[in-house]
Amino acid sequence: MIANQIDVISLGCSKNLVDSDALMRRLAQYGYTLRHDPEELTGEIAVVNTCGFIQAAQEESINLILSLIEAKKEGRIRAIYVMGCLGERFREELTAELPEVDKIYGKYDWKQLITDLGPALSADDATPLSYRTPPPSVTPQHYSYIKISEGCDRTCSYCAIPLITGRHHSRPMEEIVREIEKRVATGCREFQIIAQDSTYYGVDLYQEQAIATLLDRLAQVEGVHWLRLHYAYPNHFPIELLDVMAKHDNICKYLDLALQHSSNHMLQLMRRQITREETIALLERIRKQVPGIALRTTMMVGHPGETDEDFADLLDFVSQMRFERLGAFQYSHEEGTYAYKHYQDDVPPEVKQERYDALMSIQETISTSINSRKVGTTLEVVVDREEEDYYVGRTQYDSPEVDGEVILSSDSPLRVGSFYQAEITGIEEYDLIATTSPEHLIL
Repeated sequence: MIANQIDVISLGCSKNLVDSDALMRRLAQYGYTLRHDPEELTGEIAVVNTCGFIQAAQEESINLILSLIEAKKEGRIRAIYVMGCLGERFREELTAELPEVDKIYGKYDWKQLITDLGPALSADDATPLSYRTPPPSVTPQHYSYIKISEGCDRTCSYCAIPLITGRHHSRPMEEIVREIEKRVATGCREFQIIAQDSTYYGVDLYQEQAIATLLDRLAQVEGVHWLRLHYAYPNHFPIELLDVMAKHDNICKYLDLALQHSSNHMLQLMRRQITREETIALLERIRKQVPGIALRTTMMVGHPGETDEDFADLLDFVSQMRFERLGAFQYSHEEGTYAYKHYQDDVPPEVKQERYDALMSIQETISTSINSRKVGTTLEVVVDREEEDYYVGRTQYDSPEVDGEVILSSDSPLRVGSFYQAEITGIEEYDLIATTSPEHLIL
């Protein structure tokens, strides 16, 4: 056990990573040594930033907390603190059922943890330590997640996010611009723009959807090489955003647009406020106005009321639309949601799994076909990390953690965090295989 060391463990989505990063920076200023997602615990304090979105994520968080409790009983750590979405949603239950946890914080009051811990103390437990070394980042230095808003005003039937995060509230544009400028000054070149609903940005502050204006301003910050937009909503999509994406070369030709389903019957049950026909028209317009764009979406299987016909509609829709990136998840009957109150969880677990497998099998075929067309082309690739005998990178069409990667070979050393022109030579399921060399350095 290393005194004054805190091991921070992040679960869930990239929005949690932003909070973990902010926590670690503040604690470092208090004199603590920080480690993020350590393979094994060595610090005297463990902080887990939890996810509470669906049952599988909740179980992952609980299992981790239980393992930390065992470590505390064995004397391998001194204290356990829990923060994040699970704490926000089930604080009273967790406090009652897990008394071994020293304190539980929610989604927004985690800053109280910094006050509760106070400054790190020297060996004599009397003298606060000063700021020693910068904290580790939750991401490599060359890319960052930028959270532009919190909360969601949508009323989708299945979603517990509004229960956890509350109403939508945007960050001021000037504040976001300043954050980007500061990170550019430290060497960051790629930014993932995230929110629960990024296309709703600005409605509360500026009385209009201002995501296009924000992206236009961010793209003009000197030193920004890639901007990538996540978590757009299809209903009332701000079409002016497409002109901004097409205008700026440093806005990645990539859009994360969660659709959830295609059947009109299911879209109505899900309270998505859009039709199949409107969705197709939107997708066609996006691809027309931003040629070459990679569309990422998320689909749900097993929502209450989903029939075989509804699922067949979804498979047909995905086959026709040929999304460059697609993820899926099985419906989880979450207490407090509209679906929990008004629908029966009537799709058996084995059917949900079968539908998930069938959907992802189709997407794998689509992805292989799309990637095969890239063989023989040259693409810009950022190097994320070095492995034993190769490098791993991404194109502008790949977001960290959730999309495919580029397995990159070079006869001479490459710089992690730099951008190179690379020749695509092959594919591996969702990944690309490529080759480059230092003389093909872009940035």
